[in-house]
Amino acid sequence: MTTSNSSFRIGGYRAAAIEIERRRLRGLGSLRWLGLLLSLLMLGACEAGQPSTPGTAANAKRTAAASRKPEESRVWMTIDNHRFAITLTDSPAARQFAALLPLTLDMTELNGNEKYAQLPTTLPTNANRPGTIHNGDLLLYGSDTVVVFYLTFHSTYSYTPLGRVDDPAGLAKALGPRGVELYFPRIRACT
Repeated sequence: MTTSNSSFRIGGYRAAAIEIERRRLRGLGSLRWLGLLLSLLMLGACEAGQPSTPGTAANAKRTAAASRKPEESRVWMTIDNHRFAITLTDSPAARQFAALLPLTLDMTELNGNEKYAQLPTTLPTNANRPGTIHNGDLLLYGSDTVVVFYLTFHSTYSYTPLGRVDDPAGLAKALGPRGVELYFPRIRACT
């Protein structure tokens, strides 16, 4: 009988050890899922705060094209609690504008289609007449006045392009009918 009792005990220990191992493996599976979830949340943190309002098909194409550009060419513009991504042009003026960040500008309303403010320093210019100015254009007038346009219209004025709001849906509403404060935070890459 002693043999069968010890065999039973050994079998009992074996069954308990197998059950413990099964629970440990299930716990590791849960930890893997938790790790995957945390990784996805961390990767998405760089995109947090982007406007989630769907735009037109043309805006979606511009947004997709802008998302393929390097992070160094992207800045953010904050108006109250609205945040807009801006893709900068590849130009000396845009690079010097980015070097000014962080920057807070008190924008003045003009003509029901734009907001403008004087910069603390001059930027290099390469002005041209765009003909049509688009909703979301970020342009330099002269060498020290930054302008954000929130309507599309024809113009004979000359500007140096600085960049463009990737998805200008909601821009006019966020800017409002009066002067407004815009904040451009420092560029920082996600790691």
